[in-house]
Order: sequence, then structure tokens, then C-alpha cells
Amino acid sequence: MAMARRVPRYVLGSVQRNMSFKSLDPPSSLTHGIHVFHCPDAVGIVAKLSDCIASRGGNILAADVFVPENKQVFYSRSDFVFDPVKWPRVQMEEDFLKLSQTFNAIRSVVRVPALDPKYKIAVLASKQDHCLVDLLHGWQDGRLPVDITCVISNHHRGSNTHVIRFLERHGIPYHCLCTTKENKREGEILQLIQNTDFLVLARYMQILSGNFLRSYGNDIINIHHGLLPSFKGGNPSKQAFEAGVKLIGATSHYVTEELDAGPIIEQMVERVSHRDNLQSFVQKSENLEKQCLSKAIRSYCELRVLPYEEKRTVVF
Repeated sequence: MAMARRVPRYVLGSVQRNMSFKSLDPPSSLTHGIHVFHCPDAVGIVAKLSDCIASRGGNILAADVFVPENKQVFYSRSDFVFDPVKWPRVQMEEDFLKLSQTFNAIRSVVRVPALDPKYKIAVLASKQDHCLVDLLHGWQDGRLPVDITCVISNHHRGSNTHVIRFLERHGIPYHCLCTTKENKREGEILQLIQNTDFLVLARYMQILSGNFLRSYGNDIINIHHGLLPSFKGGNPSKQAFEAGVKLIGATSHYVTEELDAGPIIEQMVERVSHRDNLQSFVQKSENLEKQCLSKAIRSYCELRVLPYEEKRTVVF
């Protein structure tokens, strides 16, 4: 297939070898694959990656490369199409494994969305359910490429709410584990989230302990309003509204032992003004939280998020 190449671009402060390979829509016999690579920087990585895909008849549709200045580390994400008959999934794993061994890769992950199982997630929520409801609708209409194994709440919703009815209708287990400061019931939560690929906190208003994070072992994605650190505690939107802020936002990040300080995946902002009342102010804030969390989950599932240094991320 014909390919149009864009000349590498260099930007002050970092070296961004952003390369795009475009082609026409692939024939229906071809399948879409994604590969991400993180390794020490070296000469010829892009050439070897391209050759690995091309040698099996694959074609790169888009490639993003990031090499931080003076860091000697290489990051890439490649979208490609291939014929699964000519390049079986098992063979693909072996080929990329050889490549990772050649360059002593820190991370090398390949994903074929049409062939691989969807990511299994569990969702934790508290009283506010705007993020939970949005995730459920996103799952239902296919915007989120995940399977929700269960929903866990520390707030009793009763048996007649729209959330409970939705979960029952779609066969998603719901668990209400009312917690206290002394008993967060983390052991029970760990039992319920076994065999999940990652965990989502949809406005879950409990702090997870370091022991919980280590025991779970997989990634946990959180969402919170962008009003920290100025407006802490209860009713932060009301506090911000009364303070007359002009810019609100939301942040989605990985959960670490340091509260709300994990590596950031996604952030969104929106202006507010004197024309907003408290109701419109809160609605805009909640909409940002929903959008921000949903986009962070999609980016994660599409292998767009890679760890960078201790507290940062590369998001392609």
C-alpha cells in the first residue's frame, strides 16, 4: 500500500520524532493491531519496528515516537493492519518478544482489539453516581471497550434506583459494602475484584491503603474535580462557586499511596462566569469529570498511556 511519510519534527525542550504513516481504509480481510514500546534509546529502533511489521505483510497506519532530551529512553506507539492468516496472533507475540529482547525493552505490549478479550474492570463508587452512570452508558453503547465485572459501592442505594435496575437488567453484580473509617472492608473488595485487569474509582470517596494497592497489583484509575488543593472537604463546588473562580476542571490519574498525586492521564478545563448559578456550576463540573474519566479509560485501553519517570506519563 502507498504510504505518506511526515518528516521527523524536533521541538525545543524535547525531541519528538512524530511519524505518521497514512493509507486508505484497510480491506475487510485486514485486522487492526496496536503495539507500544518502551526501551533504552538506540540507533535503528524505528527501522526494526517497521521491519518487524512489514516482514509479515503488515502495514503501519500511524506511528508516534517520543525521545526525551538527555534521557536516553525511547517510547513508541504503532497502529498497523495485518492479515491474521499470514501473521497469526501467536507468531506476532513471538516476533515482538524477539524485538524487545534485542533492545532490552522495559515494556513491549501488542494488542489486537478484534481478537483479544476486552479488559475486565471493576468500578467503585460512593454516593455521587454521575461518573458511574456515564461509565455504564458508555459500556452499553460501546464507547468504552471494557467488560464491567461488578460495581462496588460504600453507599446504600436501595433496590429501586435507576443504577440498581440497570445493573440487574444487564447482569452486572452489585455489591454494597458500607464502610467506616475503622473498617474500609478492603479484604472483601479484593476478593470481589480478582481477575480484573484494572480498577476504576468513579468518585469513590474512600482512601485506599498502601497494603490494598500492593495486594491488588494492577493499575487503578481515579477521577476528581480540578478544584484541589484550594477547596478541600465537603461541597468543593459550592466553596469554589462562592469564591468566584473562573476556571474549573477535572483530573484523571493513577492511584498511588500519595493521595491525589499519582501520574496524570487526562485533564480537562472549562471557563465559568458570573452568569453561572450554583446548579449550572455543579453541572459543568460533573460533566467534566465524566468526560475526563471516560477519555482516560479509552486512552488506557488503546495503549496510549505509558509511565514516564516516577510521577509522569507519556500519553500518545
